[in-house]
Amino acid sequence: MILSAADLLREYGASATSIDRVLTHSGAPRGSVYHHFPGGRTQLVDEAVALAGDFIAGLIDTAIQADDPVEAVDAFFGLWRDRLVESGFRAGCPIVAVTVETNDDAPQLARSAAAVFARWQEALAALFVRNGLAEERGRRLGAFIIAAVEGAVIMCRAEQSTAPIEAAAAEIHDLLLYALRDRPGAAESGRRP
Repeated sequence: MILSAADLLREYGASATSIDRVLTHSGAPRGSVYHHFPGGRTQLVDEAVALAGDFIAGLIDTAIQADDPVEAVDAFFGLWRDRLVESGFRAGCPIVAVTVETNDDAPQLARSAAAVFARWQEALAALFVRNGLAEERGRRLGAFIIAAVEGAVIMCRAEQSTAPIEAAAAEIHDLLLYALRDRPGAAESGRRP
């Protein structure tokens, strides 16, 4: 049910991710919802946000194991580009889906989404610090990259085109080359713009 909720969030948004739709998508019996999710829809969506956040964090963690931080970020953008194309531009980020809708009845959903975004940013910031950037610059770049990816994904869905994510990826690539050019060992890597 959590996987189904995450899939539905990606494609249809938070308000359209109802218990009925999750049950239909997952094939789970109705009674299992309240057995496993006594907090109802809000708990189910919150757990789907956590699952989706963990999944993308795992992808980021895998990407940042690369020796080259520019390659790692390029791969992250490539992942999102591929997901968009494979879904026919229907699937976006489930964390954004929860974030953009008003959650007056469930403010914890916005807090959960914020925690996921923070986790992703921290992983990227750690990559940049490990590669010689100052901590503050690493945090700013991590936030900027997450914002750029998420904004590009939304624009790609609207335009039914990969052009926005390709443009964002190219600009971030150049920005990282510039930001990292003066780090220790940069001259040997041949990564000077």
